[in-house]
Amino acid sequence: MNWRVARLVIIIVSVVSFAAIGFRQNRSDNVPLIKNPMLNVQTMKITSQAFDDGGAIPSKYTCDGENINPPLEIASVPEGTKSIAFIMEDPDAPLGIWVHWVKWNIPPETKIIEKGKEPPGVSGKGTSGNLSYEGPCPPNDVHHYIFRVYALDTELALQSGASKKDLESAMEGHILGKGELVGLYSRQ
Repeated sequence: MNWRVARLVIIIVSVVSFAAIGFRQNRSDNVPLIKNPMLNVQTMKITSQAFDDGGAIPSKYTCDGENINPPLEIASVPEGTKSIAFIMEDPDAPLGIWVHWVKWNIPPETKIIEKGKEPPGVSGKGTSGNLSYEGPCPPNDVHHYIFRVYALDTELALQSGASKKDLESAMEGHILGKGELVGLYSRQ
């Protein structure tokens, strides 16, 4: 019985090997077997003077305070960046991911987003229909607020009011760098 299993394994390995050799010979030498644009994405840094990564967001930047955006700093922007995009969301919302802030076509030289000031660029629509920053306002428990920044190799031809999903689709294949900052907030 073992010789039958061994023979079957040898046949399968042979077929797969010949198929792979044939595939390699039929492709151009300069075309990778697997094209994945995410393999070359550089790590960017996004920080805030108002809170540490994984730390509590001060109430000033929430619906319980002034509801203004916190100060943010962007570093390690890759060479060749033509624009920056930005998404802030709450993955802990009871009805699914709640999008608080969406911006794109931010100039690549932007290193600082001042507290309470929208960066230049095009505004997208958040979950509540907002076209500007909407601070944390969780209905219960501690929620995570993820601030994501993307360096893109192009400016995007999206109209103001486009959704996060529209932005993500438009960014596909254009991301040079990505960074993330997480803040926590609870109303308890």
